[in-house]
Amino acid sequence: MSLTTATVALFLDSMAARRGEQLPSEETRLPFFKNCWSCRLLSGAGLLAAGAYVFQGARIRMKRGGPTSMGTVAQIFFALCIASWGVVIIADPVGKADPKTP
Repeated sequence: MSLTTATVALFLDSMAARRGEQLPSEETRLPFFKNCWSCRLLSGAGLLAAGAYVFQGARIRMKRGGPTSMGTVAQIFFALCIASWGVVIIADPVGKADPKTP
């Protein structure tokens, strides 16, 4: 859960408590792609393809004999980040870890 999502959830909980409404259960706060395999597969594959496209752009520049600049390195790093994000969406690791016992 990102900081922004956590902040919004906390704000909505406090507003619901002020109005006397029942707070939403944990089941209503499940990740967006939790039960939709096709959504996760499509989004993850799209991000993997986008990462490959960005990486290919940097690779072509290096193949032409151009110098490897910080911009090229940053482009490769950005491509790997996008592709990693796609893998995370496909794998959906949220909630699959065993809770730690004290």
